[in-house]
Formats: sequence, structure tokens, C-alpha cells
Amino acid sequence: MKAVVITEPGSVELTTVEDPTPGPREVVVAVAACGLCGTDLHILQGEFAPTLPIVPGHEFAGEVVAVGSAVTEVAVGARVAVDPSLHCGECHYCRMGRGNLCERWAAIGVTEPGGAAEFAVAPVANCVVLPDHVATADAALIEPLSCAVRGYDVLRSKLADHVLIYGSGTMGLMMLELAKRTGAATVDMVDLNPDRLATARLLGCSNATASADEIARPRGWDVVIDATGNAAAIQDGLGRVGRGGTFLQFGVADYATRAVIEPYRIYNQEITITGSMAVLHSYERAAELFAAGVLDPGVFISDRMPLADYAHALERFQAGVGRKIQVVP
Repeated sequence: MKAVVITEPGSVELTTVEDPTPGPREVVVAVAACGLCGTDLHILQGEFAPTLPIVPGHEFAGEVVAVGSAVTEVAVGARVAVDPSLHCGECHYCRMGRGNLCERWAAIGVTEPGGAAEFAVAPVANCVVLPDHVATADAALIEPLSCAVRGYDVLRSKLADHVLIYGSGTMGLMMLELAKRTGAATVDMVDLNPDRLATARLLGCSNATASADEIARPRGWDVVIDATGNAAAIQDGLGRVGRGGTFLQFGVADYATRAVIEPYRIYNQEITITGSMAVLHSYERAAELFAAGVLDPGVFISDRMPLADYAHALERFQAGVGRKIQVVP
């Protein structure tokens, strides 16, 4: 089969690899679409170097074309979205119900061959069957949505919160849509990309601007979310949290990224700084929300490109062009 392989830091190629075969409790999925995200850039940059070479792609959906000998839950022909999480189930954190912090953490498309290929293998337990009205390729959005759902699990946001989100790319826009669903009083968006701010306005944010200075919120925000991983955005956002408020680090920052905090202010104003890592008990709920129409795929998916153009798709993503970019085998 044809597959994209990141061979070493900075090097990606389309090549031919062996067709996958399922283990007893696995299925083989013919990939309908595979989304790109910041994690793929980190893999390309070598920040998950021990996993190279790797077939990337942890956001994908497709049709089951083969099932293992002990699979009874789905049959060939089923359309599924795939949770890429591969928690060991045995370590301290897995036993505590925190599989996303697994000591042997692994994921399809990160440490195991992923969906940037014609076919991918997944445990049947990781597959969610799609309802008839959900297009298979659109369902690749369920994985990033499940990360956003996890973010709101961490936040435990309240009705009438004032929310500030840095970054109006795909993930920031998903956080916007969920903020509206969870009863935010206002949701403000900050981004330097005018096209992305235009999309935020289209989706009904309260304000969309290049700087939080342009928004009148003298007491700060109840919830500040960084969906960029950018040091300048993180630093600015930390200073925008109001008394008793929460800062959520949601965007994936480079390992070397640093920000300065003010311990006295955190103490004196009872500010919470927290993070949200990947998916945890949120994939099935994201699939339910997606089926209920929480996101408009026509707005969120800006580009579908051939698998052969994966390297160019990554370049577009890194340059901030478009919204969710998918490759189609």
C-alpha cells in the first residue's frame, strides 16, 4: 500500500509499505481521510524521535476491510472513526483512570503506524461506528473534537463564564463551539491571522481581534485558553486571567517553550493553571456531539489534498493557511 513515512527529523516521503494485517482483536481500516495537526509537526521536528520512522496520522476515519479472528463487534463494511489512544491499562496512571498519562503512552500515528496511508490497523475497542448521516471523511474531525471535550472536562467551566481563547485555528474554533455549548456569557478570540479571525466571527464569537488589549474586560477573563502553543500567546494569556480564574494550556508547545509566572499573584488571586493532554474518556462523547451537529464540517475542513501532497499539506498547516487540512489516500 501507499503510505507517508517520516523517516527522520525534517524528512517525509510517500512510499510503498506492506499491507497491514489485523491481530485477533484488531481491524484494518481503509482510510477515507486523515487530518493534520500540531502533533504531526512535532513528530516531523524530531520531538518524538524514538518513534521514527513512522507513518503519521492520528486523526482518521474509514471503512473496515478486514477483521481479526476474535472481532465480533464490527463487520467488514462498517464505517468507523478511530480513537488513536493506546493506553497500556496496567501502569499506575491507567489504574487510576488517567490513561492519557500512561507510563507506556502510545498512539496510532505517533508511536504506531497511522492513518496517512491507504490502510491502518486499530484495536476494535478504539473504533466508533458512524451513523448513516455522518460522512466518513468528515468523521476524521472526531479525534480533535475529543481533545477539546477533554479540555472542557479539565476546565469544569461554569455558566456565564467569560472566556478568552488564543488561536482561531481548528482547535481554538472547536473550543469556541464547546464554550458556546457549555453556557459561556462571552467568548473572545485572539489571533494574528485575519482569515482565521473571520471564521471565528462566522461561528459567532463575541470579539475577534489581534490583541486582547482591544477588548474591554478590566477584571480579566474567568477562563483563558491557549490553543496555539506559542510562547508569546501563552505569556500574554497568563496575564489576562481574572481573580479566581483558570488558565488552560491546550495548545501543544515545543519542549523548549518557556513562560514566566507570578507565584504571589497565583496565590493572592487564587488563579488555577492547568493543562489538557490528548484524549481521556472523551472520544465516544465527541462522536455523539459530532453526530448531533456541534461542528459544521464545511466550515472546519478547508482543504482535502491527495496523500502524495502530504509534505505540502504540512507546509500549508505550518504557515497557518486554511483551517483543518486533510489528506485523502
